[in-house]
Amino acid sequence: MKKDIHPANYRQVIFSDNSSGAKFLLYSTIETKKVEKWTDGKEYPVFFVEISSASHPFYTNQEKIVDTAGRVERFKTRQSKSKAVSKK
Repeated sequence: MKKDIHPANYRQVIFSDNSSGAKFLLYSTIETKKVEKWTDGKEYPVFFVEISSASHPFYTNQEKIVDTAGRVERFKTRQSKSKAVSKK
């Protein structure tokens, strides 16, 4: 492998899935502020993600709604309002 091709901040980072609780230790340059202990006892920077391969319906073959900002409720309210207007 070629030397000095990776950025200076290229290091191992824990990616933690908020939906499923799964954690992955990968190399990344992403900026983080928190650290957590990994299974090997060492501390690594941690970055939280909403969806990963552990929770995405394509990989899990299960339909699951991840609603982090109330989007589903807003959509349902808009749908019900538009149906009420169209019936008039």
